[in-house]
Amino acid sequence: MRNDIPTPVDFWFDPTCPWAWLTSRWILEVARQRPLDVRWRLMSLTVLNEGRADLPERWHRDLAARLEPVRVCAAAEQAHGPQVLGRLYTELGTRFHLERAPRERTTYAAALTAAGLDPALADAAGSDVYDAAVRASHHDGIGRVGADVGTPVVAVGDVAFFGPVVTPSPRGEAATRLWDGVLAVAATEGFFELKRTRTRQPVFT
Repeated sequence: MRNDIPTPVDFWFDPTCPWAWLTSRWILEVARQRPLDVRWRLMSLTVLNEGRADLPERWHRDLAARLEPVRVCAAAEQAHGPQVLGRLYTELGTRFHLERAPRERTTYAAALTAAGLDPALADAAGSDVYDAAVRASHHDGIGRVGADVGTPVVAVGDVAFFGPVVTPSPRGEAATRLWDGVLAVAATEGFFELKRTRTRQPVFT
């Protein structure tokens, strides 16, 4: 394969997840150095965790609120096509993870405006109109890796996996070294898991 042909990368994200955000910034750093065709897709921590009796009630309330920005993304995708998801994700994630803005309509509207989209799409946060589309995208991603995972889900060509989960986001040569490792495991027949317990909180730099 010619090395100037973009590698297809599908990236499933929930905009409220700090770990997905860090991985997304890494994949964008890789895309600045290597030819990638990154396609942003939606998944939902709310859908992922629904029905779990082991979670306390406060977690279920938080998960319900986390669905709002995912709905906004789904509304923007249906109105303008999937190509808008990347820049909207950047605007939402910047507000959530760097600026610590609340998950509420004013934040969604500001992100939409900054992404060049109609701020009225923020109304989708309180509607279930787009929930079927969210679930379809979510189950597409999860269906490629199995249920015992989280966000993000990354697919390189036909091979999908959960992660990588990393903090802080690698930059420069470190980013491409990790990418080369991802390509190596994706190309290894029968490779399933490489994991250790997280000992650090997300670091946003």
